[in-house]
Amino acid sequence: MTHRRTRARLGTAAVVIAAVTAAAISAWKLSPWPSALFVRYVFEKDGARVLKALEAHAPGGIDRTTGIRYRPHDEHALLDVYRPSGASAGLPTVVWTHGGAWISGGRANAAPYFELLAAAGFTVVSLDYSRGPASRYPTAVHQLNDAHAYLVAHADELRIDPDRIVLAGDSAGAQLSSQLATAITDPAYAAELGIRPGLAAHQLRGVILHCGIYNMKGLLTATGIVGWGNRTALHAYVGGPRFASSPSLLQMSMMHRATAAFPPTFISGGNGDPLTDAQSKPFADRLESLGVDVTRLFWPADLAPPLPHEYQFDLDRPEGLAALRAAIDFVWHQTGG
Repeated sequence: MTHRRTRARLGTAAVVIAAVTAAAISAWKLSPWPSALFVRYVFEKDGARVLKALEAHAPGGIDRTTGIRYRPHDEHALLDVYRPSGASAGLPTVVWTHGGAWISGGRANAAPYFELLAAAGFTVVSLDYSRGPASRYPTAVHQLNDAHAYLVAHADELRIDPDRIVLAGDSAGAQLSSQLATAITDPAYAAELGIRPGLAAHQLRGVILHCGIYNMKGLLTATGIVGWGNRTALHAYVGGPRFASSPSLLQMSMMHRATAAFPPTFISGGNGDPLTDAQSKPFADRLESLGVDVTRLFWPADLAPPLPHEYQFDLDRPEGLAALRAAIDFVWHQTGG
């Protein structure tokens, strides 16, 4: 009798465990949260490593103002400003949108890099925005557009020259910067997004795009762990079980939406980054076919060790330093310096 009861209890426990396991697997597949949090953890662990390495290159003589709220009652709408100490007038301004697959990262991730840009004679603004899965597309686009309007409205106090602005971004931030640049220069696209651009076309002098994504559906063709990560990011940011067929993917793809009015562009990627051949080079080709002034910085395919995704932040490699110098030269050239 005792053995029968034990077997019955074990059988019941096995059923419960199986049901809980099945529910957990189902929740993992249906909800973007578990996978997104794992991807965020991996990205932010690497981000901490990058920040530590960059700190060795931080210059002196930079004033920093942090945690400025650019949108009322929005806890995620914060920005930081870097400028040369003692700057008393508006400077050419680089507005940087961080990467992180739309689900991770933050405005301070590359703070020493922004200080280096500021040391070249610019005001540099680093923007935060809401991340998926808590916030979904197109929330970040609207937030960033409001940030641009805030910078123009507060240009004097922030030492910004509102007529000499360059948008910049890395990875997902490059996608967002390219999308805002398209909205600024194409009224029909801005109307489609439901925004009134915070910058006028004449104020936007150029765009810096590092390691970005410009054809969203291209992310769905990747396989293995990279493909899984891409799908996780899109599920979290675009949302819904049918995110892969969402019309938002086309709306986010500047490969198809950029026009001949797109601003002069600096575009780069590492030879070891699969996004370079799949996204950055084709987008550079597309912009040039439209007549846009494009400055390319790509590297030989056999360069070793290969330059990975976000190589531009590795200033311990000569290629990272070269990318920084080239970006600085681009800003000065486009802003009349």
